[in-house]
Amino acid sequence: MEEHTALSHLENKNTYVRMPFVDYSSAFNTIVPATLVAKLQTLGLNRSLCGWILDFLTGRSQVVRMGNNTSSLLTLNTGAPQGCVLSPLLYSLYTHDCTAIHSSNVIIKFADDTTVIGLITDNDETAYREEVRTLTKWCQENHLSLNIDKTKELVVDFRRQSREYKPITIDKTPVERVSSFKFLGINISEDLTWSTHTDAVLKKALQRLFFLRRLRRFGMSPSILRSFYTCTIESILTGCITAWFGNSTAGNRKALKRVMRTASHIVGGELPSLQDIYTRRCIRKSRRIIRDSSHPSHRLLSLLPSGRRLRNIQSRTSQLRDSFFPQAIRLMNSLN
Repeated sequence: MEEHTALSHLENKNTYVRMPFVDYSSAFNTIVPATLVAKLQTLGLNRSLCGWILDFLTGRSQVVRMGNNTSSLLTLNTGAPQGCVLSPLLYSLYTHDCTAIHSSNVIIKFADDTTVIGLITDNDETAYREEVRTLTKWCQENHLSLNIDKTKELVVDFRRQSREYKPITIDKTPVERVSSFKFLGINISEDLTWSTHTDAVLKKALQRLFFLRRLRRFGMSPSILRSFYTCTIESILTGCITAWFGNSTAGNRKALKRVMRTASHIVGGELPSLQDIYTRRCIRKSRRIIRDSSHPSHRLLSLLPSGRRLRNIQSRTSQLRDSFFPQAIRLMNSLN
């Protein structure tokens, strides 16, 4: 969704995108239960349920044990327990009112990862900078501490004339601009190509090929070798593949195919190609989005009046045309 928003905006003339990836210091540990319960009540949750959640989050006792040594007992009245199934949901509800105040900006949240997408036209950054200030104020009011050292900004600008970009500031501290950033497991580059990501993937996959070769020398059966490949190599090669494979370069794909050919030779049998895996996952993901009317991307996969085919997304550039949503629409329409 983040990539599609940026690429769609960059289709227009004299535009660019600024994306700060916001990092919080111990986000789950700084939730204020009373504030959370007030928000839950505003959302219409039953008072008894709100009271149960408040009781669950307050008065929690914990100790730290190292070997035979145990610390003194400490009672916690803030935060949500780490590893608890309920904690991510409570955090999402806690931050549900952190939304963009300008239509030219988008705030995307996934658990405790937050990204502001500033869609800038004609070099006017007024709305974008106000959005960052509003987000900073919201964090202060909701007792969430921003980790400015780990917060980074990516600028995507395809215009021919380069220019200087005045850094944004949080609490009077400039936010560092980077050329690439690892977000939710994938490396996003300022040119929105995926060479940095595929290079990282290839490095990991080649390291694991060494262990696959050792297993074959130890006399492991082809079925075990195939299982090892699927779990430790294919999982790396295909991680978040719907987000990046469509826009990967011919050189990137050739390098990935070499790894798969080597693995196929070691295993002693044919392995699924990345293109086939990408196609299957695009179709599977599209079907899930279409079935879920509450999905943020549901509107992008809308049916034509005929009710049989999906509406194509118009694109001028190959980057938008080869990204997930246009590709998925073409694949889904080809099935009809």
